[in-house]
Amino acid sequence: MTDTMPDPVARAAELLKGHRASIDRLDAILVYTLGERFKHTQAVGKLKAEHDLPPSDPVREAQQIERLEDLAKEADLDPDFAKAFLNFIIQEVIRHHRKHQE
Repeated sequence: MTDTMPDPVARAAELLKGHRASIDRLDAILVYTLGERFKHTQAVGKLKAEHDLPPSDPVREAQQIERLEDLAKEADLDPDFAKAFLNFIIQEVIRHHRKHQE
């Protein structure tokens, strides 16, 4: 190896550091985005409770799942993972809505 060629291990470590920094930044974006999303779903839950509407809206949920699957395909993300992720979020939202109705 000459002095002008970077050490492959050092180069790999630098690339790894960059990827991890991006992952950390994206994790923060996800958390803050979910926080913002739940603020809106909490408001929806309060409205539903005030107007005696059911906590779950199966038609809307199905539309959202289909929409997210399409978005996942566009983003090159496994649609089954996206669907499972949204189902998890929907169940949490419904749980919050039920708490508002109690």
